[in-house]
Amino acid sequence: MENSQIGKIGEEFVCRYLEKNGYTIIKRNYRIKGGEIDIIASDGVYLAFVEVKTRKPDGLTNGFDAVTKRKQRLIVRAACDYCVKNKSDLQPRFDVARVIFDGVKYYKIDYVRNAFDTTGMPFIF
Repeated sequence: MENSQIGKIGEEFVCRYLEKNGYTIIKRNYRIKGGEIDIIASDGVYLAFVEVKTRKPDGLTNGFDAVTKRKQRLIVRAACDYCVKNKSDLQPRFDVARVIFDGVKYYKIDYVRNAFDTTGMPFIF
């Protein structure tokens, strides 16, 4: 199974996780030039911009490490674009989900709410 397929499966697991926890999935794979958001979801209070990292159980990186400052800026840029085009009174929040999946067996989801913020970035919501 290719990494892109494993990533899509991981995103599907996170969507199910969010829905089970009272979220509504608004959009998947929101793309602009220079940025992408895997999942945009709402719980009625927050507009969660979710980055999903799917890793194998024996992977060398834990997934959370892959959400670098540069990656965060790209996510925030895409989130700003989304918010300009889709007005909302909900508070934006940036979450990261790590899915442990070996291509056959799903192991777990680690979900971090408010994993990073826009401090020091030239973006205003």
